[in-house]
Amino acid sequence: METGRILRSISGFYDVQTPTGIITCRARGILRKNGQSPLTGDMVQITVEKGKGMVEKILPRKNSFVRPAVANIDLLVVFAANVNPVTEPFLIDRVAAIAGDQEVPVCLCVNKCDLDPGLDLLRIYRKAGFSVIAASAETGAGVEELRNLIRGKLVAFTGNSGVGKSSILNCLCPELALPVGEVSEKLGRGRHTTRHVELYKLEEDTYVADTPGFSSFDTDQMDVILKENLQYAFPDFGAFLGKCQFHDCTHRKEPGCAVTAALESGEIEKTRYDSYLRLYEKASQIKLWEIKQET
Repeated sequence: METGRILRSISGFYDVQTPTGIITCRARGILRKNGQSPLTGDMVQITVEKGKGMVEKILPRKNSFVRPAVANIDLLVVFAANVNPVTEPFLIDRVAAIAGDQEVPVCLCVNKCDLDPGLDLLRIYRKAGFSVIAASAETGAGVEELRNLIRGKLVAFTGNSGVGKSSILNCLCPELALPVGEVSEKLGRGRHTTRHVELYKLEEDTYVADTPGFSSFDTDQMDVILKENLQYAFPDFGAFLGKCQFHDCTHRKEPGCAVTAALESGEIEKTRYDSYLRLYEKASQIKLWEIKQET
C-alpha cells in the first residue's frame, strides 16, 4: 500500500502523487458507504494492481471545505478586483468567515490594480487584520510578494469568476500556461475557465489549488457556520468579544454591545458588520440536526 496526495479529482477519478509517480485511482465503494468522499489535497492510502489504483483510506484531515472542494490547506488566498468584475465585499467576507471558522489563515489578493487600485478593499481588509496584497497579472505587481507568502504551503486560490486567479498562477509559474477566460462587458462576469480543483506544484513543498470561480448565487452552496461560532470567524471582532454587557450577546440589537460600539466609533468597518448580519441571518435558518445529518 502506498501513501500519496490527491492532486486532482474529476468525474470519480483521482490523480494521486506518490513517491513512485502519479497514479490515477478510483475510490473504494466502502468510502462512499461511510459518507467519505476524497478531496483534492487529501492524503490517502492506495493500492495498485495492473497499473490501476484504488483509494483504500483517507487519512485524517486538518481541514476540509465544500466550496472550494479542497482539504488540508495551510492558507486560503481570496482574489478580488474593483473593476470588471467588481467583487462584492460580502463574497470575500463569507469565504473568509468559512476559513476563519476552521482556523485557516486568509490572504486577500486584490488583482487588476493596474486598472483600478481597489483602495477601499485594501483599506477595509488591512484594517480587519488580513494579509493583503495589491497585484496585477498584467504588470506583475505583487506577484513576488505572493510567491514569498505561499512558499512551503498548500494554498487554495479562490474568488469570484473573472478576477484573474489563473492569470496570477500563470505569472507564478508561466510553464503552466493555464487558459484564461474573458470577462463579459455586459454582465461584468467571468467565463469559467477552471472546471475542477487541481493542485499545481510550484516549488518543492509549495502547492496551489486553482478552484472554480463563483458568483453571489453560489454562496448558498458553501459551508455552514453555526451562528454561535460566527463572531469568532471575524478577526476584527476579536478585540471586543467578551466585553459586551450580556455574555450571550449576538452583536445585533442588544444594549451595551462592544462590537456595535466599535462599529459606531469606526474601529470596525460597516461592510464587515453588514456581512456579519447577513451571515448570522443565514446561520439562524440552519437547524443543528440538519448539520449532523450532513456530516
